[in-house]
Amino acid sequence: MKQSLSLKLGQQLKMTPQLQQAIRLLQLSALELEQEIQDNLDANPLLEVEDEFNSSDEGESSTASEAATDIADAQLGEASADDHSESPVIVDDYPNDFDDDRPDNPPSDYGEEMIAAEFPDLAIDGPSEADVSDQLQAPLTDEIPVDSNWDDVYPQAPSGATGENDYDVGSNDSADETLESHLLWQLNLTPMAPSDRVIAMAIIDEITDDGLLGTTLDEICETLARSHEGDEPPPALEEVEEILRRVQQFDPIGVGARDLQECLLLQLEQLDETTPWLKEAKDLVTAHLHVLGNKDFVTLVRQTHLSESQLSQVVALIRTLQPRPGAALFEETADYEVPDVLVRKDQGRWLVELNPETLPKVRINNTYASLIKSVPTGPDKDYLRENLQEAKWFLKSLQTRHDTLLKVATKIVEVQQGFLEHGPMAMKPLILADIAEQVDLHESTISRVTNRKYLATPQGLFELKYFFSSHVGTSTGGEVSSTAIRALIRQVTANENPRKPLSDSKIAAILAEQNINVARRTVAKYRESLSIPPSNERKQLV
Repeated sequence: MKQSLSLKLGQQLKMTPQLQQAIRLLQLSALELEQEIQDNLDANPLLEVEDEFNSSDEGESSTASEAATDIADAQLGEASADDHSESPVIVDDYPNDFDDDRPDNPPSDYGEEMIAAEFPDLAIDGPSEADVSDQLQAPLTDEIPVDSNWDDVYPQAPSGATGENDYDVGSNDSADETLESHLLWQLNLTPMAPSDRVIAMAIIDEITDDGLLGTTLDEICETLARSHEGDEPPPALEEVEEILRRVQQFDPIGVGARDLQECLLLQLEQLDETTPWLKEAKDLVTAHLHVLGNKDFVTLVRQTHLSESQLSQVVALIRTLQPRPGAALFEETADYEVPDVLVRKDQGRWLVELNPETLPKVRINNTYASLIKSVPTGPDKDYLRENLQEAKWFLKSLQTRHDTLLKVATKIVEVQQGFLEHGPMAMKPLILADIAEQVDLHESTISRVTNRKYLATPQGLFELKYFFSSHVGTSTGGEVSSTAIRALIRQVTANENPRKPLSDSKIAAILAEQNINVARRTVAKYRESLSIPPSNERKQLV
């Protein structure tokens, strides 16, 4: 077989490190971007935070900043670009092709004058260096006035402390308190024999975060028997049940219950005997809880021999109880999101602008940048030039992120003006490809921009991807957003008769009357996404 040599040509597309950095910054949230900026500040001496310096130094350093930036550009062979405008974008006057006189590429010159124009200084007022020096060199007086005594600085240990392992009663006030620690705190305040305390700790260990007992008493007895030591017999079931009743008296009321029925009865037992309809509520929970769960009020009226008005008062009393006592005691703290883009209406026009609170206030350090000319050729000069170039790339990537975010948010506001005016029912169908085509970007870029970026509107705070939704065809040939359909379903269920809630089929028929053709299963899917229970669970006795 004869051997031959062939030459093949091919093309391979690779992203530059600068492009990779820009893409990575684009998909970061506001909190992640803040951390990324801090990491770059720690690693690159050519970057600094604007508000770390007093405003009095700005005038003196302005000329030096311009000179340093010119030197850096000369050393690196780069040219300056035009200033970037930070004025709000007016949607009504914003062209569809986004030809807004801004350069296609972000500016490369980020000297103090340009950066200070885009990110205003937040100078920190404080004493001068001369004042601080005088204070440090001043001799100390013999008597220094003190506003507190020694005991205030070093408080005495409590006299009742017996050892380092003693339970701290005040530890109950911790910010990281859990239901288990809350119960253990009460256990240590309860007089109890050591053997009973062991049983109580085993019971508390099996209580879930909801406050209910997560296992049976037999399993607790088996666990105690396996770990039992000594000559005495392991605790019997009756002992464990007795200790359980003591634990059930702890706060919150209803904790340690073995099921929902016991939980409700424990809470009813704690009510005053003069509470109206207390006896009827106990009887209803004891004998008819399953029927009450199905909201079969007709059967309840027949079995309890109560009228509808009397039954409604009994049910109202039961609804004041907490089926999950543990979850009600320690509610999760809400997470607050900072908007990346602000939208407001001024003189009939919608204005879109970036939130100044989230804009990074970073710039190139003038001192280090000016050293590039004075430092002789060598490792030091190469180090400064490399870090200066990385600083410029980083600032360019930040600017690209801001421009892209503002561009995409402006187009979204332009499309969804109906939502801003009238709410979710006026939401228009929108997909990523629609915005990508109008702003001349790839769909993946739009996906990165809209993920974990928030828009503050008169309707509330929304993630940018909230404005994208699928569409459903209408009988007239139009399209309706799925978000608008959800809003209609919520409105229909809110206005329904609570005695006769609408079924999914009936809701689908109501939507069909408005030329919105959706199947019953689609209505059920949208209803579940809104956390609206089915019709049998929405039934109320009024």
